[in-house]
Amino acid sequence: MSGFDFARVIERRGGDSLKWNKYAGRDVLPLWVADMDFAAPPAIIAALERRVAQGCFGYAQEWPSLYEAVLDNLQREYGWQVEADWLVWLPGLVTGLNVACRAVDGDVLTATPVYPPFLSAPRLSGRQLSTAALRQADGRWGWDFAALAAALTPGCRLLLLCHPHNPVGRAWDEDELNEVAAFCKRHDLIVCSDEIHCGLLLDEHRQHLPLAMIDAGIARRSITLMAPSKTWNMPGLGCAFAVIPDAALRRRFTSVMRGIVPHVNVLGLAATEAAYRDCDDWRQALLGVLRGNRDRVEAAIAGLPGLAMSHVEATYLAWIDARSLGVADPAAFFETAGVGLSSGLDFGLAGWIRLNFGCPPATLAAALERMTAAVAGQTPGA
Repeated sequence: MSGFDFARVIERRGGDSLKWNKYAGRDVLPLWVADMDFAAPPAIIAALERRVAQGCFGYAQEWPSLYEAVLDNLQREYGWQVEADWLVWLPGLVTGLNVACRAVDGDVLTATPVYPPFLSAPRLSGRQLSTAALRQADGRWGWDFAALAAALTPGCRLLLLCHPHNPVGRAWDEDELNEVAAFCKRHDLIVCSDEIHCGLLLDEHRQHLPLAMIDAGIARRSITLMAPSKTWNMPGLGCAFAVIPDAALRRRFTSVMRGIVPHVNVLGLAATEAAYRDCDDWRQALLGVLRGNRDRVEAAIAGLPGLAMSHVEATYLAWIDARSLGVADPAAFFETAGVGLSSGLDFGLAGWIRLNFGCPPATLAAALERMTAAVAGQTPGA
């Protein structure tokens, strides 16, 4: 076994946890925001302890071994040869989404359901947003390129892509990414690809493929957003980066940041170096735990009348269809039963819920028991 303790339940109530404090004073298990309940890897904790021991926390400038750790990881994991000057450091991936919307002069297009900042960033940037629905076929989510083309406005210049996809859990395959790339080139779109969950492919035979690696043409029109925060459970440390191969596009992106986007904090940078250099053994152990949790969720949902879900290929998020449950607000229904889930409305699709299974198996088992009891009480004749 790995030696890492993913079964330990860390008490997060009453502290600084956004995830747990949402239900302060109530017996609700929070499985909503994408924040795992596992301790970060020991190598990250050790790196932070060393940096804190220095005692000085002035403004930080990225250093050579940090670049080396990130670039080596991209080469080792994906065969992606990235130049150091392609990286733009950010205090969070959502910041990158908002900067991309401001940097590209035109309307924005995305597919729904999708991570909520995809829907808010264009509006906050003064851009018009058009959306097209992903479609389900044979129990699997996929693209509807005809609908995507129909949603294009004459002024559309930016596609926001979620890859792997939050919330539907798809790891887009090479054929699908080729179609996305061809679509962007055909319609002269820049693509901002959120690849924050790239280290969390759960199907063992699958490997993440960055969109920018499809060909040189799509690389020139791509902004790839990455961060260690989801894979190594350090979102509160606030460190991300954009990979932008095209110099002109990179200049537009960085010019929008000036005076608005702060430097990344020094602890986030220190943790990022450790994550990309020293923590793959922890990640591999985590993937084993998440696969087991995913399988438990899929089995449980399959046995509950009124609920259905597709297989989760990536992320630690289950996207559950509750439209047949017979309740007006599925998230509120399960919250009353003691399980805090994300409402599908936030992702652009009413009647659905998102469940975060990045937690100790005992926590997940308790939540699934509560959901099962709630559905049993809702089902006529139960």
